Amino acid sequence: MSRASARNVLLVEDDTAIATVIIAALEDEGFKIEHCTSVAARDGWLRGHAFDVMLTDVMLEDGDGLASLDSVRKAAPDMPVIVLSAQNTLDTAVRASDSDAFEYFPKPFDLDELVQAVQQACGGSGSSANLPDEPDDDGMPLVGRSQAMQSVYRMITRVLRNDLTVLVTGESGTGKELVAEAIHQLGSRRSGPFVAVNTAAIPADLIESELFGHEKGAFTGAVAQAIGKFEQANGGTLFLDEIGDMPAEAQTRLLRALQSGRIRRVGGRQEIAVDVRIVAATNRDLVPMISAGTFREDLYYRLNVVPIELPPLRDRREDIDVLCQHFLSQAVEEGLPRRQLSADALEKLRGRNWRGNVRELRNVVYRLALMARDDVIDPGSLADIIGDEQLPIGQSGDVRTSGIGQALETWLAAENPSAGSVYSQAIAAFEKPLIEHALGRTSGNQLRAAKLLGINRNTLRKRIGELGIEPDRFARPL
Repeated sequence: MSRASARNVLLVEDDTAIATVIIAALEDEGFKIEHCTSVAARDGWLRGHAFDVMLTDVMLEDGDGLASLDSVRKAAPDMPVIVLSAQNTLDTAVRASDSDAFEYFPKPFDLDELVQAVQQACGGSGSSANLPDEPDDDGMPLVGRSQAMQSVYRMITRVLRNDLTVLVTGESGTGKELVAEAIHQLGSRRSGPFVAVNTAAIPADLIESELFGHEKGAFTGAVAQAIGKFEQANGGTLFLDEIGDMPAEAQTRLLRALQSGRIRRVGGRQEIAVDVRIVAATNRDLVPMISAGTFREDLYYRLNVVPIELPPLRDRREDIDVLCQHFLSQAVEEGLPRRQLSADALEKLRGRNWRGNVRELRNVVYRLALMARDDVIDPGSLADIIGDEQLPIGQSGDVRTSGIGQALETWLAAENPSAGSVYSQAIAAFEKPLIEHALGRTSGNQLRAAKLLGINRNTLRKRIGELGIEPDRFARPL
């Protein structure tokens, strides 16, 4: 990095070790640093001195560095503020954005990135006007404090002030719709509707009608006018999930709508102006699809204005503890017994292969809350209920001692089970892992998997689609 001319920086940080490192790095780049450790000392420095930029921690000796920024704005309205925080949640990132921070860095941070941000702040003015009134902090949709999630939080806060189109990518179960909900709930459009549509779940011949609506008589069965998702989302956010599965003709019409801001109902002649923010998501790699001609390149660039990639759970295992606690609390709110996980049980969960990512973890935690016999779940209870491996069946395959056997005993022991409930519960709980296990044994070969399961290949293909299974991820050498 090039050496900057001497400029004044106020560092408000009560962690001596962190302050020492920051001071050394900035002084090496030619900055002059004044350091204090409290809100009161900060305000004292601002009353008598001018600074080009201020770096502040959130939790200080005598108060909240973010909550008290009003006095900073009065003393130095044009001074950029960079926020540092060990409170690494989406809530803190949003508070930093709402406070008009120039940049937000969760601890631990990349020192080179911090120095670069200070240089950029000194070379320009502060960020743009504040967001609307601060949103309710309760019910934040995303949970996690890992470095991988901090990158996601920072990207989310950067799109709250604008209506740029966002493309969220990541494996199934990582929480792509939660990102879309966060962008909507925390942004300027939260007073408008949030409309979600899974493009993969709509038949190809109906997807245009679903998105753009249709006029009466537009096609067989169109007995009345229908308003599409674009019009339903007017003034708010439209979330297009599984965008990689959209048919080619619908891609063309979607591109036209995004370019013009206008739609036309199927069978209609009048163009209708719509004001929507688009957040799209996919678990597929769209770049090879462009090369194969199955996804439009121009649509890809129209959607991929701001990319946000969600990490798989295996890359953020340190979040499993807080996620488990979050789901256990949710389970109590939904009427399930209050449970706790022992330290050893949490260690076991951190070591599992979470193919279904956060969605799978949530389902496992709910199953534990329902079926555990003790308030504290230990590794033994864990193995009894969900097995030692990825699938509910243990290595021995003995249904009497496996998670399946335990689940069946619990359901059959219910005082007044509804007619057919045990069968439907068992099918719902074990059909997907059973099919995934067969695909894993056959390296994703659906014909061989169907033979292994003793079912028709077309039936297997249908259930794979309905259950949201991705057979391609099982394609590996035997």
